[in-house]
Amino acid sequence: MDATPLDRLDGRLIRLLADEPRIGVLECSRRLGVARGTVQARLDRLRARGVVRGFGPELEPAALGYPVTAFATLEISQGQGASVRAHLASVPEVLELHTITGQGDMLCRIVARSNADLQRVIDRVVGFDGIVRASTAIALENPVPYRVLPLVEQASGETGPG
Repeated sequence: MDATPLDRLDGRLIRLLADEPRIGVLECSRRLGVARGTVQARLDRLRARGVVRGFGPELEPAALGYPVTAFATLEISQGQGASVRAHLASVPEVLELHTITGQGDMLCRIVARSNADLQRVIDRVVGFDGIVRASTAIALENPVPYRVLPLVEQASGETGPG
């Protein structure tokens, strides 16, 4: 992945797209005060570098009927990483999976319809031969939701909308 720094125009473009994901290239160029071709070239470059990964809708699990979020730290059997990954990828309630250092081998974010349903999800997650042990923590609130824009602002020198 290319780690070329972002400039202020990149930062302003990303901020605009984050604020208004359905905005078109022409409207971006109008608001940013640059040519349409410049916006398109910047956007193509940001996508090619992997900075911008997509334009899909942001979904809220709670609004989909999954208000309980938990994090499970998993210890896996030696040599079982690939099969455990495949197993966890097959569980719809597993939203993310990270391999980690420290206590445990993997950390996954899971959601459930209720605390009782969380038990069902955990049983499905850990009911696999490659998983030796699991420790689960239920999230009570999310005061800083997943975000990347502060990094964009820092990297590009852009301080907000404009």
